[in-house]
Amino acid sequence: MSLKTVTTIAAASLVAKVNASEKPIWVYLGSYAKGPEQGITLCEFHPSNGKLEKKKVFGGIANPSFLEIHPSKKFLFAVNEIGSYEGKKAGSVTAFSINPDTGDISEIDRLSTKGGAPCHLSIDAKGKTLFVANYSGGSVISYRIRKDGALKERTFVQHEGSSVDPRRQTGPHGHSIKPDPSGKRVYAADLGLDKVLVYKVGKGGNLKPSDPPFANTQPGGGPRHIDFHPSGKFAYVNLEMTSKVSVFVHDAKTGALKEIQTVSTLPENFEPHNSTAEVLVHPSGKFVYCSNRGHDSIAVFSIDGNSGKLTFVEREPTGGKTPRNFCIDPSGAFLLAANQSSNNVVVFKIDGKTGALAPTGSSIETPKAVCVRFLARD
Repeated sequence: MSLKTVTTIAAASLVAKVNASEKPIWVYLGSYAKGPEQGITLCEFHPSNGKLEKKKVFGGIANPSFLEIHPSKKFLFAVNEIGSYEGKKAGSVTAFSINPDTGDISEIDRLSTKGGAPCHLSIDAKGKTLFVANYSGGSVISYRIRKDGALKERTFVQHEGSSVDPRRQTGPHGHSIKPDPSGKRVYAADLGLDKVLVYKVGKGGNLKPSDPPFANTQPGGGPRHIDFHPSGKFAYVNLEMTSKVSVFVHDAKTGALKEIQTVSTLPENFEPHNSTAEVLVHPSGKFVYCSNRGHDSIAVFSIDGNSGKLTFVEREPTGGKTPRNFCIDPSGAFLLAANQSSNNVVVFKIDGKTGALAPTGSSIETPKAVCVRFLARD
């Protein structure tokens, strides 16, 4: 092979990589749907310039508040955050197929979650099991994901107990459930109990309490979401009710969590009501982000690579009201924040050195957006 041929092949490979990086990414937005014309919104995100464009809405889906995309990119799952399903006090979860050419979704299956107001779901890395947390039901449930995307119920677990706040913690409120990086366990943050409950994931997606079965969070804090450091050594839990983030050392062998630090997401003496919503670790493992509803910002922290502890970087206004969920694009260069009360989604550029956020000037209007999910196209 001549040098000229090798150079031509290398140049073609570089062009292919550049074109791939510039190819638009699909973005799916979950929402609180108040009419038949509302539901899951499909957008295109352009990583070359940070522009977000709204394409179409898949209407008639009941409150698809939280979404998750299967690792195969073939299926999308949504909780239906409702209080009654098939005549019982329960919500539901819906499975959709994804058209690889258009991004369109088509319903495959819908099952009861056996608890009211399901508000969070996740999928194990192998794409075999789906996990759902029920807020008003105070429970979690697992499903086996079939090859065609249909679901089969595996294990339902009802949480029991209460905590110190007489208004919001008289009973359990399952707020999230997420696998650790190993996929051997899932961690369920229960706002009503001030606990993160730990379950082993067995054959077929069955859940069994781990040992130790839970980790306590600060009393009255109301743990909402949890995210793990890419190394698996640390976990970060946002406390919704006290606007804080707690850092835990994660023992990958036993599943145990040990709290080592808790920091506020708010400026000192901030008096208006605030609650945190989402917590995410940057794919690089260098930063943690947490959204403030009330202060209407995203708090940014840097991570000490040795200890896992956090150092405050900044609080960036989200360009709207009540920022709920947000998501980081596959490249780690952009963050999209869903502002529920102002009905918009705003794009931010991430500084790779500091983690700080800067608005790109791109945003879209969409009703009550509360979840953002990226799907990179092949």
